[in-house]
Amino acid sequence: MIELTEEMRTAVGNALEDKLPMIASSVGEDGQPTLSFYGSIHVHSADQLAIWVRTPTAGLLGRIPSNSHMALLYRNPAAQLGWQFHGRARQIEDGDEARRVYDESPQIERDKDADRLGRAVIIDVDRVIARGAVIMER
Repeated sequence: MIELTEEMRTAVGNALEDKLPMIASSVGEDGQPTLSFYGSIHVHSADQLAIWVRTPTAGLLGRIPSNSHMALLYRNPAAQLGWQFHGRARQIEDGDEARRVYDESPQIERDKDADRLGRAVIIDVDRVIARGAVIMER
């Protein structure tokens, strides 16, 4: 069962402010992984993460339809915290849900897309790994 903790919610939600942007990995049709830093990653629900992708033509949005699997990495060495979140991503078309993802993103990220031209992505978390061990699994 996936039940993201309050510690995870706080750490992930403050990652950009703490100068620890998370890394997201997605895989394209060619099978090649791509890594990207995202400052807008946050806990969306007990078993979901969300990203506001500021650029509607971003590669991540093009990769999701052919391979929805993603891995996201949070690491804070000073606090000795680190998690890998593995799951399946989907772009959100619903206006209210997309607005919620935007609104829950850090202010600095919203300021970079004040016209809301970006797109919302929700990741249904299937597995959480800490220190090499699976600590939660769907």
